[in-house]
Amino acid sequence: MQGRLTSPKGRGIQFFPFEEWDREFSEAAKLGLNEIEFIFDLDEYRENPLWTDEGVLKIKSLIRDSGVTVNNICADFFMRRPFFRVNDAIRKENVKVLKKLIEQANDIGAKNVEIPLLDNSSLKTSKEEEALAKSIAECLPIAQNHGVFLSLETDLPPTRFLELLKRFPNHSVKAVYDSGNSSSLGYDSYEEITTLGDFIINIHIKDRVLGGGTVPLGTGSADFDKLFSGLKKINYRGGFILQAARGEDEEEKKTVRSQMKFLKNYL
Repeated sequence: MQGRLTSPKGRGIQFFPFEEWDREFSEAAKLGLNEIEFIFDLDEYRENPLWTDEGVLKIKSLIRDSGVTVNNICADFFMRRPFFRVNDAIRKENVKVLKKLIEQANDIGAKNVEIPLLDNSSLKTSKEEEALAKSIAECLPIAQNHGVFLSLETDLPPTRFLELLKRFPNHSVKAVYDSGNSSSLGYDSYEEITTLGDFIINIHIKDRVLGGGTVPLGTGSADFDKLFSGLKKINYRGGFILQAARGEDEEEKKTVRSQMKFLKNYL
């Protein structure tokens, strides 16, 4: 996940590293990573390189030079400013933002734009679900035209999540699965994976304690044996994004190496 190879310096667990984002491509390549999931957040979003033509050209150049791709865009923008619990003018503005993100994603070769429905953007009512579905439906034609998927990351139970995904035609909206958020909520990872099946397009690797925060991989409530058993059952062939707990500041490479080793044992 973008920013994980950059010291946070008080910026929290997840952020867009404005000053260091380009350096992360070469650092990722040196570590043997082959993908960075790009973050698009609300703060200063017009300064995000993904938003500008000049920035997109630079991203494409970094991908070409490093061999590190960008397949997924994490649109934290919509966690901070969701499509619901806002007035219709803001909802429509959000739709415009998502449409542009789809176009920019296509330009850099990304195939998935993720919409987090967690915390501030967690779905609470059927009215909120309707507003979300309406907004996504307005963006689907341009997404399908570009061959870019829209995907949702939610805190819904698996059967409820599946019902939401089935509202959209022809598997056009996918699922992002987060092993840490699942463990925090007490869900059964095997049940989730086998229920969502081929809707799953991307996996965030994380560990959290039940009802609590993020902890180092293997020390929380996530059952990785069940998770990978489920992935084997559905013949999963998508990506894995390391979104695990941060370690000591200025030791980001060491932390990521340890996370890579943990994940490769299961792969």
